[in-house]
Amino acid sequence: MTEQSPIPDDQTAEKSAEREEDEYLPRPELLQQIDAAIEAEDAAELNTLLEPMHAADIADVIENLDPAERRAFIGLYGGEIDGEILSEIDEAIRDQIIEMLPREVLADAVREMDSDDVVDLIEDMDEPEREEILSALDAGDRAAVQQSLAYPEYSAGRMMQSEVVTAPEHWTVGETLDFLRNEDWLPEQFYHVVLVDPRRHPIGYVTLGRLLAAKRSTPLKELEEDSFRTVSVYADEGDVAYIFNQYHLISAPVVDGDDRLVGVITIDDAMSVLDEEHEEDILRLAGVGEDSAITDTVMETLRQRIPWLAVNLVTAIVASLVIAVFENTIQQVVALAVLMPIVASMGGNAGTQTLTVAVRALATKSLTGSNVWRVVRREAVVGLLNGLAFAVVMGVVAWFWFDGVSLAAVIGIAMVVNLAIAALAGILIPLALEKAGADPALASGTFVTTVTDVVGFFAFLGLASAVLI
Repeated sequence: MTEQSPIPDDQTAEKSAEREEDEYLPRPELLQQIDAAIEAEDAAELNTLLEPMHAADIADVIENLDPAERRAFIGLYGGEIDGEILSEIDEAIRDQIIEMLPREVLADAVREMDSDDVVDLIEDMDEPEREEILSALDAGDRAAVQQSLAYPEYSAGRMMQSEVVTAPEHWTVGETLDFLRNEDWLPEQFYHVVLVDPRRHPIGYVTLGRLLAAKRSTPLKELEEDSFRTVSVYADEGDVAYIFNQYHLISAPVVDGDDRLVGVITIDDAMSVLDEEHEEDILRLAGVGEDSAITDTVMETLRQRIPWLAVNLVTAIVASLVIAVFENTIQQVVALAVLMPIVASMGGNAGTQTLTVAVRALATKSLTGSNVWRVVRREAVVGLLNGLAFAVVMGVVAWFWFDGVSLAAVIGIAMVVNLAIAALAGILIPLALEKAGADPALASGTFVTTVTDVVGFFAFLGLASAVLI
């Protein structure tokens, strides 16, 4: 009889989850040792501590240092920074690192990088700095990078790497394997062998797994994958990421206007775009700037946040003007001043809930013309039902709190109106902004907040003026 493992209790499961969560993070004591090595200017100890770490973890260490520590770190460890570490460092501080690195170290690092990583590294640089990086590359790699830079920003041409493993459509598995074994230019990582016709038009691809499992005599055409899709070099990077996610692609050939193969995009690049888009949406919805990062200085953070706070101040003044219209009503029924924030707060939260779902749905292309009105109707019904539910709750609270049936009815009706309008605003405003060509994540929050505040105050105080005065 097989012995079964005991079922862990809640406490054991919680400790296990904590271990799993911390397993992929550098240990606090290791970080303390790294800080001590930097402070002691002990390059040998720092090298010993960082040697077993993954490039992404070393990049995290660099990002979390303050500027003075970062400069000291580069002075001690700069010679060991390679292309893999450089490509993992957040863009917000990568330019600073590049300026600190010795030129020969930077040149060696760039030579190790794939063409798409080099493009990502230099596309925002000034022309002199860009030329300095390009001069470190051999002629072929330099031409490939310059070709990618010629394509529009945020396009597939900027994302792709020019190193593509191809084979003629008439080859067999044996011919392909012999070719791969005899070539020394192959990318460090690739997932497909792309089949091309004599005019270099991609017509299919074969995964390495199927290639290695098949007999040498098997024609490559028999091993083609059904998932084969090409991407236009001018396609928006957001659309490329959507295609990868939608169709579970590992890589996709990139073609020019004549359908000739010019590069390939791999899943790591597509997922990086998805991650960046998600992060941008969250930051824009919060109004803190799409380039905000924990590594920003006080002044950088201030510059990003002040404009949005100024916009919010204007919308708050608009809401205050609505309140001013009903100043006499509030003076006569002081309880209204107590209850007003509840109506506005509930409307704001309801609008934000719908807005967040709508912006995310638009970004992932799951909210389209075919289902938009069904979703709008759903949100309207949800807002109405939420309003009715909380109208009952607040009606009872107001009744017992201020001993007034009329006041309870007023706040109940205002709650229904505001939550219903908030739900509609949360979805219709981002839809309208997208239709107008604006970014829904960037501007929707301000408009939704204004609508819910103005409608909430107007409905509540207007009803109070009509019923209670």
